[in-house]
Amino acid sequence: MFKLISKLTNYLSMAAAYVRLNFFAQMEYKAAFWSQVLGMILNNCVWIVFWTVFFKRFDNLGGWTVKDVLTVWSISGGGFGLAYSVCGNALSLSSIISRGQLDAWMLYPRALLSHLLVGRMSATAFGDILFAVIIYVGFVKPDLPHFLWFSILVVSAAMVFVGFSVFTSCLSFYLGNAEGLAETARFALVTFSTYPASLFEGALKLLLYTVIPAGLVSYLPVEALRDLSIELTLMCFGGSLTILAVGVILFYWGLRRYESGNLMEMRG
Repeated sequence: MFKLISKLTNYLSMAAAYVRLNFFAQMEYKAAFWSQVLGMILNNCVWIVFWTVFFKRFDNLGGWTVKDVLTVWSISGGGFGLAYSVCGNALSLSSIISRGQLDAWMLYPRALLSHLLVGRMSATAFGDILFAVIIYVGFVKPDLPHFLWFSILVVSAAMVFVGFSVFTSCLSFYLGNAEGLAETARFALVTFSTYPASLFEGALKLLLYTVIPAGLVSYLPVEALRDLSIELTLMCFGGSLTILAVGVILFYWGLRRYESGNLMEMRG
């Protein structure tokens, strides 16, 4: 038990060091960094304006109010931002695999996947995090318990995004170049996770809790956040851990089929 805790602490320290170094690297070009952050915030705000106008015409949508939709956008945006500001290489993992670029990461003594994921960060992901906090605090106006619960659920959503990205990227081990397929799947997850759950019924709703786990990104977390439900929150984390575990298992299975790109380089 103590050995497991020690390994986890060690990995978190390494991840924190990577985040710090990657952030400082991004800040070498401050204008470019903040323009990307601002661009992402403005892009998301367009949709917030749309839903605000919509709910001025209609009081609710299948029982969902404007605050519920804003909460959906806050959780999914925050989860996306946290996922790829820490594990930015999850966005390009399919490309790394298909181009034989895992070689350089195999030179390190660290576990391959966990080290690879934190090796890069996405600048625009910070825009998603800021957007999520601004919308949730500024428009939903939560009390302290709801804000703390929101923060916990954002971590759960981030785990879903990382796990799903790893899962879909691993198709490159089996199909060759699957970058387009992985990107399409990720786009589908983001799209479906920002719409009210009341729009989906039957088989499609089941699909959104399994194949495209949008329900675990936003729908179930919204229900958990409404009542501060421990049971639903545990279900969120159980689902996100399952997706993450499946992605990790599929990666190491696929690694047996990996064909080296003969890249002899070391990343500092």
